[in-house]
Amino acid sequence: MKQKSISAMTVFFLVLGVTAALTVSVAAQEYDALQGVKQADTLFDFREGIPAKAAGHLSLVHKTFQDKAIAGLAKKSEFVVVFMGSSVKLLSSNRNDFTAGEKKSLEKLDQVIAAMAKDGIKMEVCLFAVDSFGVDPESISKKIDRVPNGWISALGYQARGYALVPIY
Repeated sequence: MKQKSISAMTVFFLVLGVTAALTVSVAAQEYDALQGVKQADTLFDFREGIPAKAAGHLSLVHKTFQDKAIAGLAKKSEFVVVFMGSSVKLLSSNRNDFTAGEKKSLEKLDQVIAAMAKDGIKMEVCLFAVDSFGVDPESISKKIDRVPNGWISALGYQARGYALVPIY
């Protein structure tokens, strides 16, 4: 009896593994560009300062991370979003200068940031931009790491082989 249950379990996990491998192969085949790619570490240079556009773009970054073509690569890909330029104004909890419609978009942005942090997507904010745009650094979510200069951070990720995707 014990031998049959071990055999049945072995067959189950073998079938499950083959099914998962086929699913990954099918997902990667949707993109010729991913053929032979084992990992897609990516840096998103995020400078979009319009609330609705920023929420849409950040949502797309998150969906890209979750996409079966990326999630199914041999090694887990790392995504990093570095907020620079006017995008830093959107990260502040001080929303007095925004319209009601913009505030709705910023609420969506906050939700996406929380979901991305939960999924392990690294986010950084350029403190040089924060200072330049008069944003209080304490008003920015602790889910977002602070770096003195976003360009230096971006240079470092690119030197480590991260693909660059600009979002302006």
